[in-house]
Amino acid sequence: MSLRTVPIQRFGHGLNSRIAHFTFVIEQSFYNIYIRGMARPKTFDDDVALDAAIGVFREHGYEGTSAQMLVDAMGIGRQSLYNSFGDKAGLYSAAVRRYALGETQAHRAVLRTGERAIDGIRAMVDRVVREAAQPCLGVNSIAELGTSWPVLNEIRAAADRSLRTAIVAQVEAAQADGDIAADLDPDTIATWFVASFAGIRIAARGGASPDHLFSLGELTLRALR
Repeated sequence: MSLRTVPIQRFGHGLNSRIAHFTFVIEQSFYNIYIRGMARPKTFDDDVALDAAIGVFREHGYEGTSAQMLVDAMGIGRQSLYNSFGDKAGLYSAAVRRYALGETQAHRAVLRTGERAIDGIRAMVDRVVREAAQPCLGVNSIAELGTSWPVLNEIRAAADRSLRTAIVAQVEAAQADGDIAADLDPDTIATWFVASFAGIRIAARGGASPDHLFSLGELTLRALR
């Protein structure tokens, strides 16, 4: 912390001058921390800035993204980035968390569509195939960083629990309807979907055609019969 001080001569000499000088320093410290800080309110929305950062990280990854690329996309200064997110790693973690939450909510929402449980499951697969050409921050973070970041492991685990719970319930309902083989374990099916979705997205990233991606989606569903 940088404190503003003045020459001791301003307050004279002796004990009173030292007390006055100490009081002046404390008052200036309070001014620097609170008054000046209050005079500079945040001028951007965290979620909007995070969405912009997500776009950069999805396309370039963590290592391939520079601080300058981020501030340009987010429309903020470097100091604002550091004040709000700590550093590049903190921003990346926040971006992955927001992205994972949005993807999980989108999957859960589409699972609830259709007249039968299998309709929602097909809609979830169709959504992944349809949007596979867009880089997936979740898959990319695993491919690039593996399990080396504990904070990312926690984010992924929370997202997996939420999505897995929804998929298992939908699979059990589809089994009750006779649309999915009764001898298949619902939790294993949930794992199959997660792995298949990652494969479809990586295939799309590698240049797979829409027809090939559609076929991968169909094969994903065929395994349930």
